[in-house]
Amino acid sequence: MPLLTVENITKRFDNLEVLKGIDFTLEKGEVLAIIGSSGSGKTTLLRCLNFLEKPDTGLIKVGDEVLFDAEDNTTFSDENIRLKRLHFGLVFQNFNLFPQHTALQNIEIPQRLLLDSEIKKLKQDHRQYRKSKKLPIRQYFDCLIEQKAQRSQYREDRLIDIKDKSLRLLDRVGLADRADYYPYQLSGGQQQRVAIARALALNPDVLCFDEPTSALDPELTGEVLKVIKGLKSKDSTMIVVTHEMKFAQEVADKVIFMADGVIEEIGTPDEVFNHPKSPKTQAFLANSLE
Repeated sequence: MPLLTVENITKRFDNLEVLKGIDFTLEKGEVLAIIGSSGSGKTTLLRCLNFLEKPDTGLIKVGDEVLFDAEDNTTFSDENIRLKRLHFGLVFQNFNLFPQHTALQNIEIPQRLLLDSEIKKLKQDHRQYRKSKKLPIRQYFDCLIEQKAQRSQYREDRLIDIKDKSLRLLDRVGLADRADYYPYQLSGGQQQRVAIARALALNPDVLCFDEPTSALDPELTGEVLKVIKGLKSKDSTMIVVTHEMKFAQEVADKVIFMADGVIEEIGTPDEVFNHPKSPKTQAFLANSLE
């Protein structure tokens, strides 16, 4: 069974049809590179996969779990959209770090937000338990105090875990010595590496990159691409929208070339780059590889 299944995803903005029926699958551990000219729909596709945009039609599944079905409105309701986003991590073009927080804090933030949701759910469960037991008033308040202490201890333990994990992620992207630096104290490449660590923090099933080097000077591009290459493993599934053709050839297991809102060509790097069948793919690569 594929890890990710995407069927007939379409998206229109007013009279502009941006995605015209996107279908593909991705196996666990695969790296998919998506290439194509500006305006071909690459970023919109990533935004639909991460539920930053709602597709007009189609189906998105991770494993056997349906995350989105255009024929079922409940799959895009406000109450469950945050949980669905946890299946995906997204690294943006322009870093999107919080300037008032350190590198370490930027990585901790999504984990802390998830912890707040866990504590809220735990509090609701505790309240329901007390109601169901119909305890005498004294026992009720004893239970209330005990449950509050349990939540407090759980939060304290999880905050320690979150900090430890965030420090390990910083080390993984080569920034262990920059934990207390603010974004303005970091180069563009270092900021993007912090953003990658932040995207990894919630253990997404699929890690997505939207032109991760487009905002970087050429000399900083290599350090970010090196980190992304280092993430590749049998347990790491990635989708990379990129204009770095050499990088796509070296890292991707599968390549999609998009044009005018459709998948014009899909195949292995060798098939797409060395033996393209579509005239549009051939023309794009001729210009890109000059």
